[in-house]
Amino acid sequence: MLAVSCRQVVKEFGEGQTRVRVLHGVDLEIPAGELTMLVGPSGCGKTTLISIIAGILSFESGTVELFGQDLSQLKSADLVRFRRRTLGFIFQQYNLLPALSAAENAAVPLLAAGMARSAAVGKARDLLARLGLGEHLGKLPNQLSGGQQQRVAIARALVHEPKLIVCDEPTAALDAGSGQTVMGLLRDAAVAADRGVIVVTHDNRIYRYADRIAEMSDGRITSVDTPQHQKVA
Repeated sequence: MLAVSCRQVVKEFGEGQTRVRVLHGVDLEIPAGELTMLVGPSGCGKTTLISIIAGILSFESGTVELFGQDLSQLKSADLVRFRRRTLGFIFQQYNLLPALSAAENAAVPLLAAGMARSAAVGKARDLLARLGLGEHLGKLPNQLSGGQQQRVAIARALVHEPKLIVCDEPTAALDAGSGQTVMGLLRDAAVAADRGVIVVTHDNRIYRYADRIAEMSDGRITSVDTPQHQKVA
């Protein structure tokens, strides 16, 4: 099963003479049960591509399917419901709600899905404790360091056990130990037949967690490698 299938995806920004093509007919397959890393220089289109895969950005042409569902065939409200149910997205900007505690922020996807507040916050607290934030559960985002905020954002993406987890530089603000903990959780999430994980990264310390490494350059996928020798059991 494929978690993601992109076929000839084209994305442009701007209007008229300032219009710029950012993705040039991208083809990419993300198998379920695997962790795929997307690498390449800044500005090559990585974040644009994962934003399209996550249904956040539209695209000019091509097809994008998640677990067999063609995103272009979904109406706006259906796409929102599909994303809520299927996706967990870890943004570079953490997008935490300033009036909610760490545990409440992490529980947001469960609350949106209708889970009782006590159960949702309890599950979020357990996950945050695994991420080393057990002593910070009641703190507001402005009382947390950048790395702590990032771990809350990661917990929020994982807490509802989505089928596809999409991560934009998830270890960028973390020390080596915290980064290994995060990648271990993402790796655990990936090794299921009906799930997939995509990680955009410049952090070559975590390449060994990848089943596949797809390299981008100038809005195109230039290679896909399966570095068996680097994988973590």
